[in-house]
Amino acid sequence: MEDGKQIKTTLRMLHSDKPNIVVGRYTYGNPLLLTWAEDERITIGAFCSFARETAVLGGGEHRYDWITTSPIRIMFDLPGARKDGIPCSRGETVIGNDVWMGFRSIILSGVTVADGAVIGAGAVVANDVPPYAVVAGNPAKVIKYRFEESVRNDLLSIKWWDWPIEKIIDSVDLLCSNDADAVKKLMALSRC
Repeated sequence: MEDGKQIKTTLRMLHSDKPNIVVGRYTYGNPLLLTWAEDERITIGAFCSFARETAVLGGGEHRYDWITTSPIRIMFDLPGARKDGIPCSRGETVIGNDVWMGFRSIILSGVTVADGAVIGAGAVVANDVPPYAVVAGNPAKVIKYRFEESVRNDLLSIKWWDWPIEKIIDSVDLLCSNDADAVKKLMALSRC
């Protein structure tokens, strides 16, 4: 139940008991959301779609600047374990709103994936992804944008994912359209 509506299980429902993982409304799928320490954070926006076998990492990285990459202190419960920089994180992992992650894609820690982005199947995302970009590959690179810049800016100002669910449902024909006039109509609705 989200916003008083009966729907299938959402990702937010599945992770509601994890304080370092925050998931927006109506985001769905069953990705691996992995954190290893209390200070590692994953934040995911609303209306995101995760294909099977996707993963979002909040940290758990190893120190490759050391002689060993092995977490020896943790393995043998030695003094300094978990205080010596292992596991390490590059910072909070943030996925914006209305992001689609393709099959077996991976987001590494410290990355921000902006609103409206598409992550291609099998992509390994090690760097930030701009709004409405389509990225693919290992390492993931921008291969195109979903819309021209003016449309991207309009969509970012509309922020339809923040609307009340009734307004979204009433606007579904516009949201599920590639008609150029749909963006203008959504702009008018966003002012209401």
